[in-house]
Amino acid sequence: MASAVKDSRPGYGQLLRTPGAWTFLLPGFLARQPFAMLTIGIVLLVQSTTGSYGTAGAVSAATGVSMALFAPQGGKLADRFGQRAVLIPGVLVHVAGVSALIVLALAHAPLWALLAVAVPTGASTPQVGPMVRARWAAKLGGSPLMPTAAAFESVTDEFTFVVGPVLATALCTGVHPAAGLIAEAVLSLAGGLLFASQRRTQPPVHRGQSDDRQRVSALSIPGVRVLIVAFLGIGSVFGGMQVSLTALTEHIGQPGINGVLYGIFAGGNMLAGIACGAIAWKVGPSRRLLVAYGLLALATTPLWAVTAIPLLGALGLVVGLCIAPALITGYTLVESLVPATARTEAFTWLTGAVALGQAAAATSAGQLADRFGPSSGFLVPLVGTALALVVLLTLQAHLMPRSSKVVTGAAGAADTDTAADERERELSAA
Repeated sequence: MASAVKDSRPGYGQLLRTPGAWTFLLPGFLARQPFAMLTIGIVLLVQSTTGSYGTAGAVSAATGVSMALFAPQGGKLADRFGQRAVLIPGVLVHVAGVSALIVLALAHAPLWALLAVAVPTGASTPQVGPMVRARWAAKLGGSPLMPTAAAFESVTDEFTFVVGPVLATALCTGVHPAAGLIAEAVLSLAGGLLFASQRRTQPPVHRGQSDDRQRVSALSIPGVRVLIVAFLGIGSVFGGMQVSLTALTEHIGQPGINGVLYGIFAGGNMLAGIACGAIAWKVGPSRRLLVAYGLLALATTPLWAVTAIPLLGALGLVVGLCIAPALITGYTLVESLVPATARTEAFTWLTGAVALGQAAAATSAGQLADRFGPSSGFLVPLVGTALALVVLLTLQAHLMPRSSKVVTGAAGAADTDTAADERERELSAA
């Protein structure tokens, strides 16, 4: 009896046995690697050719802002016309943009020229992560495996943020300042086209007139707007850490250790993601998000005051451990807050929010590092997460799932399990 209960419990093994999952997981893993290499590749190349972290942060910010603004529109088009129809032309434009940016940077082109090319480069960045999440949502529906899928995707994302920055840094510092972006373009082309070829697992296309009448924008849902603010704060951690670690290691004459420190930070995120997916949570997702976000804001507090590399690595690990629970819970909430016709758009809004927060943080941290020293850039993650936490605490009621608006019990806990239980019984009967 005990073994039967254990076998029925949602977990990674059950998730990965989902029919057809591997056909999009492997290409998706390859195709999302460039996402983690783009920002750091731009920072390292532009800083090398201009000597300014502020300029490098500005170009990186232009890429991130355009990504944040245009990615949700791509997600909306993918929901309506299919992922392949959006991904293939986007990959080709992105590779052309990265190539132009490399040429201009090496030619010491003026800042306005770099910014002009950075905009289409960011706007066309392949949003493979949201597309993979949309495929999971289409396959699993209201299954209790959805939180496990969200955790698995967070782990995959963070593994790319372990591999990507380390690879980009090693190529830029050990081979050539442009080598990181060249690798990013090659992986974008190969991975993006391979993922686009997996037609059988892409979510259904919603083109009918009835779908058009029922279609809603993900941005019109209050809970999505709250999550966007939360993910902006998470992006501020990524951007602030990237630029500040780069500036600090350059300042002490050890630029090669930058990738190691950022890898430790991302590794903590990955380990926490693995743990989150293995836990059968009894606490509601909105409450988990508030607790995780509070811990994240607290973990970023001492970063600006630390200059010793071993201690900075340890603190980076702690910060990484606090990010994954917030990310996973936010992505999990999308499945219950957003109708199927707008989920890819919703996922791209959240991914875009991370990119926008990352870009704004990279710019701010770069300016602070240029004017007040490398450690001052670590103030950016603290301010970003603190402001987002205030918004979460104020507007937490908007995070209640659509399928469960009933409040029960003396403590006022939301009953969010009914739909999932019904779906689980359906899957068991099938």
